[in-house]
Amino acid sequence: MYDIIIVGAGPAGANLARLIGNQYKVLLIDKRDRENEKPSNLSHKCCGGLLAPDAQKMIAFLGLGIPGDILVDPQLFAVRTIDLSAKLERLYQRFYFNIDREKFDRWFISLIPDTVEKKFNASFLDYSEIPGGYEVRYIYNNQLISEKAKVVVGADGASSRVRHLITKSSRSSIAVPDKYIAIQEWFECAYKLPYYTAIFDEEISDFYSWIIPKGNSLLLGAALKPRENTREKYELLKSKLTQLDYHFGNKVKSESAFILRPTKTSQLFTGKDSTALIGEAAGAISPSSAEGISYALKSSYYLAQSLEGGIDGFLDRYSHKMNHIKLNLQLKNLKSPAMYNPSLRKLAMKSGLQSIK
Repeated sequence: MYDIIIVGAGPAGANLARLIGNQYKVLLIDKRDRENEKPSNLSHKCCGGLLAPDAQKMIAFLGLGIPGDILVDPQLFAVRTIDLSAKLERLYQRFYFNIDREKFDRWFISLIPDTVEKKFNASFLDYSEIPGGYEVRYIYNNQLISEKAKVVVGADGASSRVRHLITKSSRSSIAVPDKYIAIQEWFECAYKLPYYTAIFDEEISDFYSWIIPKGNSLLLGAALKPRENTREKYELLKSKLTQLDYHFGNKVKSESAFILRPTKTSQLFTGKDSTALIGEAAGAISPSSAEGISYALKSSYYLAQSLEGGIDGFLDRYSHKMNHIKLNLQLKNLKSPAMYNPSLRKLAMKSGLQSIK
């Protein structure tokens, strides 16, 4: 029997495995190809690949330094903010690292100790309670595998299968964050933009859209409400930006993924019994920017801390530590109206406060 099975090897799952791998017998499984040196596009995370200051701070706190080959050109220090509805725009100074997200994830996996058993290209199916823990079932090499563990950790993102199974088996209802679908396309780009771009337009989304230069490509993405003509709204966004002299070359690839937007602290769910959730699976993601790496690292660190005292009572300790993230989400939601209320955003942008002249 394993002590802990972690479902999902993104920054949350990989960081947890890194921190507890020498204390517990751990199995880490992920549906993506994490061992092939030339992975397919299916293994890539749909992500803009900007490392925000909160994530930088958390990496520093963990005592880590990012290898240079994870950074990609250009490294920019400004965000062009466009309100298409109000026909306003401003330039703001910001400090993001432009990174290759696939290399970033693989770097974190490389930090996991050899004591952790890893199964990639493994599709998690479900788990059931047994005496002393759980029986976990997944598909690996076209075979149904069954393993036993005392603890199951869901680090499997916005569409967390682990969270779904907990919700399904729970007698009480569990609040779920709003769900959006992120559509992102990569285009060939011969010219260099000196800024990132954030776009707001209520006709397209009540969240936001983005443009990110990355190497010789330009990324155009949007967070859209599912089942509300998402493709048509994405094409409308592209059309409006073309009128603003953004030029999108040949399309290299398309990506999409669900993202969560927690609007209430009750939507942060840490788990039940001996099943825990970390990262976006727990609802830990910024409701104002959809930044998730800092929350993935912080929640996995809190869970590792909670397991230092043993498995008994770990979930209560973890839930208590996650109150820090609850408070953070509360503050982010207080900040959101200034960004997403059209009238307040218009006032803020017209004032020119903190903008670059």
